[in-house]
Amino acid sequence: MNIVVEKQPKCVAILRVEIPAEKVQGQRDEIVNKYLKNARIPGFRPGKAPRPFIEKRFEKEITEQLHEKLFSEAYDEALKQESLKVLDFGVPEDVTNEADGSITFVSKITLAPDVQVPEYMGVTVTVPPVAVPDEDLQAQLNGLRERFTEFNDIEGRPAAMGDLVVIDYSSTVDGKPVEEFLGKPAGHLSGREGFWVRLDENAFLPGFSEAVVGMNPGETREIILTQPADFLVADLQNREMVFTTTLKELKQSILPDLDDDLAARLAPGKSLTEITDIIRDNMQIERQRKIGDMKVNQIVAHFNSMVDFDLPDELVTQETQSQADAMVRRGVQAGMSEVEIEAQQNEIFASAGQQAVSSLRTNFILQEIARLENITATDTELLNHLAQIAQSRKVAPKKFVRDMQRGGRLPAIRNSIVIGKTIDFLVGHANVQESTATPVTED
Repeated sequence: MNIVVEKQPKCVAILRVEIPAEKVQGQRDEIVNKYLKNARIPGFRPGKAPRPFIEKRFEKEITEQLHEKLFSEAYDEALKQESLKVLDFGVPEDVTNEADGSITFVSKITLAPDVQVPEYMGVTVTVPPVAVPDEDLQAQLNGLRERFTEFNDIEGRPAAMGDLVVIDYSSTVDGKPVEEFLGKPAGHLSGREGFWVRLDENAFLPGFSEAVVGMNPGETREIILTQPADFLVADLQNREMVFTTTLKELKQSILPDLDDDLAARLAPGKSLTEITDIIRDNMQIERQRKIGDMKVNQIVAHFNSMVDFDLPDELVTQETQSQADAMVRRGVQAGMSEVEIEAQQNEIFASAGQQAVSSLRTNFILQEIARLENITATDTELLNHLAQIAQSRKVAPKKFVRDMQRGGRLPAIRNSIVIGKTIDFLVGHANVQESTATPVTED
């Protein structure tokens, strides 16, 4: 075969192949002979149908098998000849049957990046102490108190900052209901009934709480707010919104004492000391998990700051879409409305693009370290991993493995195991320093 590889930027190469006539004919003869031997043709005994008849009858199938075989061999030859790390061979294009019987074709292939990893043993990471700080434990206990908060009516005075209010409200812009003005759903901006809000400067919308101060239960007031130039909903930026607001109830929150009586309400038969110990142990486990994540994130950030290489555009595009979809799903789960998501579409894709590049670059770096350290995933490890996933999904392990195999998912899952083992290897060889000035990062 005559194989020429023309490397281009962004991990792309053009593969040009010429397959000589004798090889084409030899492969074709092998395929045709199998059809001659095995084809069942009405009017002919098995293996006795004339070759011209067979070639005409199965011309499409013979050509498809011939091309598949020749193209596969050409790709294998290119890998050996050029020592390529190929992610995708693409689709053969410009396939031409030459007059002399040879076949030529061109393919745009995607190459793995050329990664030169820096020194990766002993990366310094800084994390907080493992012990749970007393103030964090106290904050958790206070959170339990809030679960049993009692809300008493406030009488004899109007609303003040810090109070809890229960309100009904609706909103308009230019005299039109907000949804009519926008021409689409507006979520909580359009109005609510029985809406609870604590009056402080960060509640609901800037300026809203201050405007409620002084109202009495049963009173209705028009609250006029001009939204800022960077407001979440673009069509409402610099717009004056009128909120017709009725104060229904005015309440104050009363927290219970932190004592054994509260502990008994949380877990009958338990004392406050026992409850505190259980909470501390659970917080310790969660803190250790977060510190572990911090180590990984710092190691990844270290490599990304030191290593730079091109990534295939198609991979970046695919990963960006995947990251954006995940961000939207998390937003929906967190209660974001369709309006809010649409308003942040550009920001979402910009952030997703950055995360995609970081994620792909990290993956290729870790794969290269795995290769250098000969870190692999055995078949036993793969099967055990799949069995755990199947158990968590309450699916029969054999069926799950079979489905993953049919879907071509096993190589990706094996790679994820290798990446996980590589991360564990790097964390195990990191230079870990503790600092009380380093906070535990949130997920």
